[in-house]
Amino acid sequence: MSTNSYFPVNQPSGYATHSPSGSESTLRIAWIYPDLLSTYGDRGNMLILARRAQQRGMPVETIEVRSDQPLPAVADIYLLGGGEDGPQALGAQRLIADGGLHRAVAQGSVVFAVCAGYQMLGGSFFAKGAKCAGLDLLDLHSDRGPSRAVGELAGEIDPRLGLPPLSGFENHGGRTHLGPGVSPLARLTTGIGNDGSSEGAWRGKLLGTYSHGPALARNPALADLLLRWATGMSNLPPLDDTWQERLRAERVAGVAAARS
Repeated sequence: MSTNSYFPVNQPSGYATHSPSGSESTLRIAWIYPDLLSTYGDRGNMLILARRAQQRGMPVETIEVRSDQPLPAVADIYLLGGGEDGPQALGAQRLIADGGLHRAVAQGSVVFAVCAGYQMLGGSFFAKGAKCAGLDLLDLHSDRGPSRAVGELAGEIDPRLGLPPLSGFENHGGRTHLGPGVSPLARLTTGIGNDGSSEGAWRGKLLGTYSHGPALARNPALADLLLRWATGMSNLPPLDDTWQERLRAERVAGVAAARS
């Protein structure tokens, strides 16, 4: 897609960002297949992104794309949530047939995917005992693990992303194996994630995680990273994250108590 310029209300000096098109526009956030992929509060990721952009004066449009609709050709951030095996397999089939997400990635859009959506970005995954084709957007594949991974998820995020530790909740039966074309999002301190040692994956502007919670409510700095990727801004004006930090502190304390 052609990216856009963002001109916030009451814009501070140097705040505008630019895209190859140079056209003024709204930040567009597309939530893919909420009728199939929406578990454990994953809609909250869309709400958090929109709210954090709006608080900085950016005009925002959120688009919910049902599975019987084509993906919008132009959006800045595409979101995929979690889901059960049947909806996951159906969602992958429809996205492959649609082709819109591949075009969006080729044009520089951001993709953030959680759990089932994360698995779908790889080459293959298992659903209802059958191997299913993924979108092949990230160099990874998923299979079934020996047990279900349920509980708190925490880890040290790849230092190149410049983010504080990951906090989340996982509930999945899969295990994800990364190829050389991607990097782990985090090295685990708690939970199973991909394989008991790493969690999630990223490459370019594509990022996947097993973290629910919803992930971006529990990790506001991660939300801001996605906004920076989408707008091309190197820095965003700070926000008052008092309640988010209280939530993170509660979860960190809970994880620490569980270890002791």
